[in-house]
Amino acid sequence: MREMQLFLNGQWLDGDDLITVRSPYDNREVAQVARGGPAILERAAATARRAAETMANLPPSERAAILEGTAALVLEHREELATAISEEAGKPIRLALMEADRCADTLTEAAAVARHPEIEARDLAGYPSGHGRLALVRRVPVGPVLAITPFNFPLNLVAHKLAPAVAAGCPVVLKPASQTPSPALMLAELLADAGLPAGALAVIPSKGSDAEKLATDDRFKALTFTGSMAVGWRLKEIAWKRRVTLELGGNAAVVVEPDAGDLAVVAAKIAGAAFGYAGQSCISVQRVLAHEDIYVALRRELVEATAAIRRGDPADAGTVCGPLIDAANAERVASWIASAAEAGGRVLAGGGREGNVVAPTLIEEVPVIEPVVADEVFGPVACLDPYEDYAQALNMVNDSRYGLQAGVFTSDIGKIQEAWRRIEAGGIIQGDVPTWRTDPMPYGGVKDSGVGREGPAYTYRELTEERLLVLSR
Repeated sequence: MREMQLFLNGQWLDGDDLITVRSPYDNREVAQVARGGPAILERAAATARRAAETMANLPPSERAAILEGTAALVLEHREELATAISEEAGKPIRLALMEADRCADTLTEAAAVARHPEIEARDLAGYPSGHGRLALVRRVPVGPVLAITPFNFPLNLVAHKLAPAVAAGCPVVLKPASQTPSPALMLAELLADAGLPAGALAVIPSKGSDAEKLATDDRFKALTFTGSMAVGWRLKEIAWKRRVTLELGGNAAVVVEPDAGDLAVVAAKIAGAAFGYAGQSCISVQRVLAHEDIYVALRRELVEATAAIRRGDPADAGTVCGPLIDAANAERVASWIASAAEAGGRVLAGGGREGNVVAPTLIEEVPVIEPVVADEVFGPVACLDPYEDYAQALNMVNDSRYGLQAGVFTSDIGKIQEAWRRIEAGGIIQGDVPTWRTDPMPYGGVKDSGVGREGPAYTYRELTEERLLVLSR
């Protein structure tokens, strides 16, 4: 069992009390982690404020070297990190290892961003007022950042907050999810080992109510949050003076056209994206929209692919669908499935539950007002529906309060361009599921899915501001 302290000002400290972290799969105790209260959070805020000048003055080459060194250490410790992820989040170990690898990619990409700071030059002589003047614009760090991360990607989503902040020269106070605090603390140690200045990072597991109070603290110039819609929009409301980035989830749809190709391959991709890690991803496939000409064939392939998903112990290398994060969420997902069935939906596969493991579940013809369609399930459930024509399919995709990512299986370039124009989402993935993501790309949503973009180069922009210099010739 792991025992971990708080990380503050380059040191490990005891907290005000302890968080007992239990496995979502078998409820065994896997970690004891210190938790900080208001006084410790105040110390973290003060330390970050003092560290702002140090980080701003750290040369980009040194910021990059720290990030590159950390990426190497992550790969060196990937199995230890993956074990912590799997034990605390219930993430299948094969996916936890992938998360560790992606964390290294995120750090490496942030290092590349740090190594290539941009300066924009503009000749102002196009207007009489600008004769003899040249404008130079550089980006400077905004200052201390408050970051709050969720349980489901407790290493890589932490890296998406911390790595661009280091690249930009901003100190960070991070509140990780109480269900999965260890990977964030382990990453903090690796950053320190790679040379991150003391004071540049604090990782303080804490109560959400205590951490949220910092959102109104003028010492923080930016807030970056990934988590629930209700909490995210409340934070944006109270943090109105700060830069705010929110990633708040979705109920991602995938459209399958008659020219999608081998339907067995398409179905396998959809099933993996809907049920992998028990659907606990903001871009997990939740809505499957199939053209009526291929609906029956795709349904048959999806039923087979769903039944083939291996579920159970996340420590088993063959497991794809592990447990929900806790009993409350397992009960919620099971109740949503039951509600969909009672409303007329037909359960084609799955529907059962053993402890916190909910069987991969495929349902068709569910009324659109049901939570499994209208809300974010965050569980291993996908809803299948037919459509008559492509325009109808795009309207069905947009019939959602969310807009994070969407997938479109078609080889028709005209239809791809139409989807790009019309689908109200932060990203459109052609020929694949909306769950596809590579870490350098801009990632974020519209509508209730949030505001702002992640991806190191894009987060770097969120955490820097333009500063103008006008030169006279």
